[in-house]
Order: sequence, then structure tokens, then C-alpha cells
Amino acid sequence: MVGWRARLGFLIPAGTPTVEPEMYTMAPEGVSVHFQRMVARGADGTLAGIDARIDTQIAQLEESAELLSMMKPDVIVLAHTATSYRLGQEEEEAIGARITKRTGVPFISAFGSVVAALDRFGAKRIALGTPYDEKLTLEGKKNLEARGLEVVSFDYLKNVRSIFEEPPQRVYRLAKGVDRPEAEAVFLSGVGMPTISVLGALDADLDKPVVSSSGAMMWQALRVAGVKPVIPGYGRLFAS
Repeated sequence: MVGWRARLGFLIPAGTPTVEPEMYTMAPEGVSVHFQRMVARGADGTLAGIDARIDTQIAQLEESAELLSMMKPDVIVLAHTATSYRLGQEEEEAIGARITKRTGVPFISAFGSVVAALDRFGAKRIALGTPYDEKLTLEGKKNLEARGLEVVSFDYLKNVRSIFEEPPQRVYRLAKGVDRPEAEAVFLSGVGMPTISVLGALDADLDKPVVSSSGAMMWQALRVAGVKPVIPGYGRLFAS
């Protein structure tokens, strides 16, 4: 039986080639991962037109979730951090409640999972790294602060041609660059930016929790589905 321990369903941006292989790589034995692409146009890995893409994704979000629910997942994940930034906590929770009522499946988001992961470590002072521009990075900062977190440092990748093509070494350097002694954790935002291959190394080298959108949503999805999220090699979030 496919997904004999759990089936995880992810609503992903239309253009991303990143989320699927990262989730396949991380999924424990007996856990299957399934995907529904959200409705959008011109999703090319750049920030050009992102506002219009997010608006379209939000407008179609409940229908997209209903389609994904047809394969009977144990949880539905909104796998796009920037959509959560646009929605804000109150509106995201309202949409999530409607989706859960409509599909009978628990709904979570990548950003909500990040907040839960940071809470797991009791981390209140955060260093933030993103693949965005300054405007969207500041949106992320504002949303973290709205959840009661202090952003002690932040930066974003420069000269990004496509988020999807960013190499692991750039992600690693971004995290090390934003880290500060007073930061209790580092957060790497954005599911389109490849992060999971560097999480273990960063966690060890910085000697503090390093949480990415992709890692956090897998961790939280497993918890909601009733599977212990113990996966070696991805840092202390998955260690116990």
C-alpha cells in the first residue's frame, strides 16, 4: 500500500522543480509524498510578477486543496512561504479552517511549520536569510515579528537569476552570513531555494538550530500525520 504509514500532500508553486525532489529525499520509509501545483502564470523562478502569481494561488487555493484531497492524504501543506506572508496569520488560519472543513484533512503551511519549529527550540531571536529582494524579505521579517519573534539580522541573496538554480554553497554562505551570536536560530525562507542538503552542516557549524521552510514543513507534516520526524542528517530538528 502506498503511504502505509502516512500520505503527505503538498500544494506547491507551479514553476518550482525543487520541492518534489527534496520531499522525496526526506520522506521516511512508508511515508509517501504527493503534490498539487497551484494555479499561477509565468512562474519562472524570478520575482517578476510574483504578486500576481500569489493572488492567483490564493484565489484558487481551496479548489487546489480539494483536488489534492482526492488521494486521501493525512495532511495538506501550503508549500509556499511567500503566500503566507501575503495572507497574514488571521487570513491563513481562516482559509485553513475552510479547507479542513471542506476536505476533512488537516491543513498546515510552510511558514506556520517554521514558527512551530522555532517554538520547539524556544528560539525568540532569529537570523533570517532569503532568496528574495529587499521588499519581500522585509515582508518575511514583518510576519516573524507579528508572531512575537525578534529578527536580529537579515539578508537576501543578490543577483539571483532563478531561485531554483541556486547552488548549495550560496545557501550555506547566506546562512553563515546572517548568523549573529545573539541569534538563537537561523531561518532560511522560501521552498524554491534548495536548502535540505546543507541543513545538517549548518546546524553543526553554527552550533544552533537552522530551520528552512522546506525542512520545517516536512517536520510538521510528519508530526500532524502521526509519524515521529526522526531523520538523520538534517540537523537537530530531526534528531529526536
